[in-house]
Amino acid sequence: MNPTRRPRRLRRDGVRSLVSEVSLSASDLVAPVFVDATAEERAPIPSMPGHERVPLDDIVARVREVRETGVEAVILFGIPQSKDARGSRAWADDGVVQEAVRRVTADTDAYVITDVCLCEYTDHGHCGVLTSEASERLEAARSSSAVEASATDDSTLTVRNDETLELLRKTAVSHAEAGADMVAPSSMTDGMVGAIRAGLDEADHTDVGIMSYAVKYESAFYGPFRDAADGAPAFGDRRHYQMDPANAREALREARLDAEQGADVLMVKPALSYLDIVRSVREEFDHPVAAYNVSGEYAMLHAAAEKEWLDLEAVAHESLLSIKRAGADLIVTYFAEDVARRL
Repeated sequence: MNPTRRPRRLRRDGVRSLVSEVSLSASDLVAPVFVDATAEERAPIPSMPGHERVPLDDIVARVREVRETGVEAVILFGIPQSKDARGSRAWADDGVVQEAVRRVTADTDAYVITDVCLCEYTDHGHCGVLTSEASERLEAARSSSAVEASATDDSTLTVRNDETLELLRKTAVSHAEAGADMVAPSSMTDGMVGAIRAGLDEADHTDVGIMSYAVKYESAFYGPFRDAADGAPAFGDRRHYQMDPANAREALREARLDAEQGADVLMVKPALSYLDIVRSVREEFDHPVAAYNVSGEYAMLHAAAEKEWLDLEAVAHESLLSIKRAGADLIVTYFAEDVARRL
């Protein structure tokens, strides 16, 4: 008996694209850009092929390169000239991101998002102000010239949550003052969206949006980024403030808190290993949903392609399409330019 239903009829050339359920465009993508206050020329990032740290004098040219591919938005990450225990260069008027924002907004039409965190600016690499116990352990380890990964291997909370909020608020306001269109707090500090929204509104930056890293897991896929942004912890890890990869219901609690505090966009990070979370956030909230296709996800596809095990162009497009299909409205990805050129 012949089948009466033949789905393959709609897979033929000519009709296949007409019935495609999800599409990907350059305007869906956000390109990360690393601006380095210590650099005089562009420096390749070995673990992230095709990406570089860019000096301030080259930041406008770099963003113009992004725009030429059709990608409209960039997210800026900064490597400062110096670091200290509180990350004070994060909110400095003459900080690397603040100066980059001024130049990019003056000379390009890119939509500028800025990462708001302290890990790239603190000398210990954590995302906030250390507890006294953690500070003492760090100083002891430094004095013995042996900063160990186990310096805080007990249950002591590493970062002072509430004291960190004021520093995040100051950083976000300084980015807005420089001309950022949107700020993206990424530290998973409890209350960060509320503190930043209040700070922006008080400073008359009510039009500056917040894309919150609402659901950020303590993931093993961040390694190449930490090399790129010089933001690896000097000791310990971030399990006390980033989410447990085992937890899904907690993701909705985190996203709900940020939505209630005024987040305009809710982000899930990483993306590919957490597509179920992207889908859950999409179904639960009417906010735009972002997903961060992180450095490790990018690097592993490049590594497989270098071994000629995978076709890089094909798997890059397929991976971004899967993130979009899961429910993401926008995708932060290191593939942004390469994929946009081919769309």
